[in-house]
Amino acid sequence: MSAIETMHIDGEWRPSLSGRTREVLDPADATVLAVVSEGGAEDADAAVEAARRAFDTGVWPRTPVAERAALLRRTADLLQRDREQLALTESMDTGKTIEEGRVDVDDVTAAFRYFADQAVGTSGGRVVDAGSPDVHSVVVHEPVGVCALITPWNYPLLQASWKIAPALAAGNTFVVKPSEITPLSTVHLIRLLAEAGLPAGVAGLVTGAGDPVGARLSEHPGVDLVSFTGGLASGTRVAAAAAATVKKVALELGGKNPNVVFADACATEEGFDTAVDQALNAAFIHSGQVCSAGGRLILEESVHDRFVTELVRRARRIRLGRGTEPGVECGPLVSQQQLDRTEEYVASAVAEGAVVRCGGERPKPSDTLPATGYFYPPTVLDRCDRTMRVVREEVFGPVLTVETFRTEDEAVALANDTEYGLAGAVFSADTARARRIAARLRHGTVWINDYHPYLPQAEWGGFGRSGVGRELGPSGLDEYRETKHVYENLRPAPVRWFAG
Repeated sequence: MSAIETMHIDGEWRPSLSGRTREVLDPADATVLAVVSEGGAEDADAAVEAARRAFDTGVWPRTPVAERAALLRRTADLLQRDREQLALTESMDTGKTIEEGRVDVDDVTAAFRYFADQAVGTSGGRVVDAGSPDVHSVVVHEPVGVCALITPWNYPLLQASWKIAPALAAGNTFVVKPSEITPLSTVHLIRLLAEAGLPAGVAGLVTGAGDPVGARLSEHPGVDLVSFTGGLASGTRVAAAAAATVKKVALELGGKNPNVVFADACATEEGFDTAVDQALNAAFIHSGQVCSAGGRLILEESVHDRFVTELVRRARRIRLGRGTEPGVECGPLVSQQQLDRTEEYVASAVAEGAVVRCGGERPKPSDTLPATGYFYPPTVLDRCDRTMRVVREEVFGPVLTVETFRTEDEAVALANDTEYGLAGAVFSADTARARRIAARLRHGTVWINDYHPYLPQAEWGGFGRSGVGRELGPSGLDEYRETKHVYENLRPAPVRWFAG
């Protein structure tokens, strides 16, 4: 299989300077999907230099905001034109179902359209009353400069777009480094931006490993902002590398997210069915490889037995298989490393006293589950508590832990007892209670009687070690803008502060 040239630098597609390549594997059977260029620090340097020139002397930062918005809207239209191709690429590359891939493309399209509208709507600046008719004072926004965008493997197209769309809307140039495991949809997106008319040099792409490519981008003196989505350990290294040049930094570092279910949510058959269904969605969408996955089910003790029994019954019926196959509900994990990691967490939980109610071991190979694939079944671990690693640490696999509580205060204490603070949910038929609990949860997104939806116009990000900064919403655009105050004296005259 010949290699794809996946370095996009100064408007040209090229191989890596070293000539190295990397195989991208299909997680359903470990066969080779593609061979891509494997970049290094020298490729990152070249991409940053091109982006620097495009920002300092190119047209994009000085392009009227209406024209930048129009390009984003053309890109959104192209995303919809290529919806099926992108969904298939995302499914084969990450393992998720093709229907999840379609949803991702639609969400990416919505983000591009939102930031086009947001940029136009906030382009006029803000007039500040200086208290004098002789002063014109205005606060305006300008692009930050060259942005390094480092994205994860679980939602490669979505996470790239959450960064690229606001960066372009604000007038920046950028270099994006997708995960070396799942780079293919980001390559496609960069091609669409060029087709939409983005000037050469504005968008750079370097495929390769976090070290050296991500590390070099984070420390590079020519980069003005670094936005990173990924694990906590990598995120702290990015922040440390960026600190030397005092870059703007945005970090989204995952979570360990509680799903709190009160007994009153299960008082009716419809409420019970909804709460169980949403608990499955919270934990097992994309095989649990979601930063906001509701991997901690926190149940009111009185409904524990009935709830877990039904939850397990349904979890056992979830159909595993290749994400492109009709009827498949959960695909494989993304890599052998992620499969091994999930197995290790389950083993540690059992050693610490958890009870496996379903799943807990690799499925037997079959025609639909190749032995070489990275499959792991939805797993429910009962009788868990906060002393267990599986409850404290992010698994990023299809593993749901069950804890119980008796009082509201205990439920809140359990839900907030985490070093993360990305997302969480509360299910209750009592509106006042649900809102009361939501107000007390220290998480950046809280759902009431739902799990997982997000809106491009609402900020996304977390408290604590879930990161700093926000994506989406008005704040998501502000991350990529500098704020400048312009104070104009309309009737200048000597101040006479100093006698002379």
